[in-house]
Amino acid sequence: MTNPVKVMIVDDHPMVAEGIQSILESYDDIQVVGCLSNGRAAIDQFEALDPDVILMDLNMPDVGGLSATEIVLERRPDMRIVILSMHDNPEYISSALSHGAMGYILKDVPTDEIKLAIDQVMQGQRYLCTGAQGSLEPKDTAREALTEREQTILLELAQGRANKEVAAILDISVRTVETHRKNIKRKLGISSTAGLTRYAMEHGVLQGTGVRI
Repeated sequence: MTNPVKVMIVDDHPMVAEGIQSILESYDDIQVVGCLSNGRAAIDQFEALDPDVILMDLNMPDVGGLSATEIVLERRPDMRIVILSMHDNPEYISSALSHGAMGYILKDVPTDEIKLAIDQVMQGQRYLCTGAQGSLEPKDTAREALTEREQTILLELAQGRANKEVAAILDISVRTVETHRKNIKRKLGISSTAGLTRYAMEHGVLQGTGVRI
């Protein structure tokens, strides 16, 4: 039997968090490993709880969902985070994606759509609920989907630096660089280092670096 997907819920509204937990616990292939009330708790406890997916409320006191998302991904670049929100404003959605979230769902979606979002991000695919999809204007969002750290690493990789060199420059592990590199390629739909370099040139990533290719 396949191990259940471990899900951590982060929401400062107890009724919302408990409602989502009740929904998810009705599925045999999902295990809720934590139900936390704020972003600070998520940052402090996610490594111990070791979820596969985090459902993260957008607006929370102290540390908001976007800040918590960025910090969690800094430590675990492969973490799958889905933002929970009441807002279908395109700016909120784009901001969530730019902070590294793999999904964005509105809190009033049908219960089975939460499960669908979890299944899809577990397959490495981005998930936007119907309301969120309708709010985004058709445009190239690939660059927006990169976090600030991923953009920094893209710059280093585009200059021809190896993973070990990038790790030394940014004072992170080689494994972390490799994970970031994999995520960058997935988000941009690029399979080769040459493709990353070409993307960087076409989108102005290398401007001002003095690099000539």
